[in-house]
Amino acid sequence: MKALRNFEALFIAMIGLACAASLVVENRADEAKAPAAAASAAQAAPAVPVVVVAAKRMSEAEKQASLAQERKAAPGGKI
Repeated sequence: MKALRNFEALFIAMIGLACAASLVVENRADEAKAPAAAASAAQAAPAVPVVVVAAKRMSEAEKQASLAQERKAAPGGKI
């Protein structure tokens, strides 16, 4: 019975190694196909856009006045 257990453990280990080897070979094949395309894509990427908001926060009275104007402009008087 010990021999069967050893073969089971060996079988599971071999399956794990086969899966790992498959992933390694697949990744290397992808790298070999288009290394120049990956390099050019990295260089052509635009800079990250930055948004700068330069405005003061509205006071509570200004917020209420703005809401009142929106309610008047909305059809039916409700937002």
